Amino acid sequence: MPRRNLRILTWHVHGNYLYYLSQVPHTFCVLADAARSPGYGGRAGRLPWGENVVDSPVERLREERFDVVLFQSRSAWERDQHVLLSAEQRRLPRIYLEHDPPQEHPTNTRHFVDDPGVLLVHCTHFNRLMWDSGRTPTRVIEHGVVLPQPATYTGELARGIAVVNHLAKRGRRLGADVFLAAREHVPLDLVGMDAERAGGLGEIGQLELAAFVSRYRFYFHPVRWTSLGLALIEAMMVGLPVVGLATTELAGVIRNGVNGFIDTSPERLVADMRRLLADPALAREVGTAGRREAEQRFAIDRFVADWLDVLAGVTG
Repeated sequence: MPRRNLRILTWHVHGNYLYYLSQVPHTFCVLADAARSPGYGGRAGRLPWGENVVDSPVERLREERFDVVLFQSRSAWERDQHVLLSAEQRRLPRIYLEHDPPQEHPTNTRHFVDDPGVLLVHCTHFNRLMWDSGRTPTRVIEHGVVLPQPATYTGELARGIAVVNHLAKRGRRLGADVFLAAREHVPLDLVGMDAERAGGLGEIGQLELAAFVSRYRFYFHPVRWTSLGLALIEAMMVGLPVVGLATTELAGVIRNGVNGFIDTSPERLVADMRRLLADPALAREVGTAGRREAEQRFAIDRFVADWLDVLAGVTG
């Protein structure tokens, strides 16, 4: 039987993730308001959206037909579904996509989605392990990445690069202190939203980012507590060797000294960075191993197949 095309209502929360999700061959109806405000941006941005990504204006939402509702934020779950959706739309199959580990207590935080009729999808096994999901059924769909504009690693700049949005504002959780301390000992650049506030270079457009970072010797991930960042996986896809804290899901992706360097000691990580700066051949060898890992584990075809399986399951 041919697969029925599903109309999936969702929100624009993480642009890169939405772009990769749109590789799934269904129609994604993305909420949009007149101001294109956060969470209601529709097809906003410069990413090469396919024809299967369409705007769903908020003011006409109740008139539209959908097959699945895919929530991606707490505000959408707790407010929007009750304010914006009709009673009939609230009875549709529902999925909540959780992008992060718990932000309160790391092990004892109960997830706010408490409904055995909803599927809670986590992006990493670590995140599912840490959340108390209660009676809500769960599934892990690891990231899948395909670079909008591929790039090839050169490593010509004897510097490291970190990609973190709003690092100064987000502080210790995203490793602002770790980054600043490491920068005292090795040359490091920072890009991302509001990077200038932390002494960085500013934001680089998503279409240009892969080529921009490909010139750097290594990718530095100073983050203590977050999900597995797409920017990190994208850097691995390019072939940059990753140096990062051995925390959260990264500890299950990087094999220390083989396809990257991880440690809970920032001082030992600085020593690893110095090795990479002094030995371009080592950097290329480790980065190549990391690229192979990313291509196998985070292949877009596997990601698409996982989402097709989930969507077929919730729609019967």
